[in-house]
Amino acid sequence: MLKSERNRSQLEKLKSTLSNALEVSNDKTIIENNELTVFFNNQDCLRNFVLLRDNSLLSFDTLIDLCGIDYEEFEQEKKRVGGRFCVVYHLLSTTNNSRLRVKVPCFGNGESLNAKSVTEIWPAAAWYEREAFDLFGIQFIGNSDLRRLLTDYGFIGHPFRKDFPISGHSEVRYDPLEKRVVYQPVTIEEREIVPRVVRESGYGKEGENG
Repeated sequence: MLKSERNRSQLEKLKSTLSNALEVSNDKTIIENNELTVFFNNQDCLRNFVLLRDNSLLSFDTLIDLCGIDYEEFEQEKKRVGGRFCVVYHLLSTTNNSRLRVKVPCFGNGESLNAKSVTEIWPAAAWYEREAFDLFGIQFIGNSDLRRLLTDYGFIGHPFRKDFPISGHSEVRYDPLEKRVVYQPVTIEEREIVPRVVRESGYGKEGENG
């Protein structure tokens, strides 16, 4: 049996075990690119996570990664996941040598996203959840230490959201008069970034290029 066929067989077996143990429908478990992904809803996710960890046939004892995703421009994924924002969990069973990806949609509106913390199930999630809060603004209910991790404490907004401007909302500089770091609105001067050698005839003239 080829390695790819053996992997597929193992994933199909794990998919069947998941469906029986968690009562998850087949349309909520998919195999793509030799990886198995299962989709949970918000209400049952914690109960299912405990089963993933404690069920002897599954034994996903290790959380190896957790991150947020913004599917603003991906309508198909929005429908599959159940919303624009979701949290993705990558789990490892050191007992069975198997891996699993879990996706759970966030609940709330764009300005107040919420998800359930899994720190009580996998303590390693604590810093991953802080990172997802910092970059996406996801409030993890049950995590008592949600502070910014990668940006400054005074940072405005959440830079991994698709609608966050590339230039940001503010900039930081040292003020020699106040002798401290201050925030101010972004000040970017417009400049020509198209090389002269590739500009079309009439470039920059209103109405010339469409």
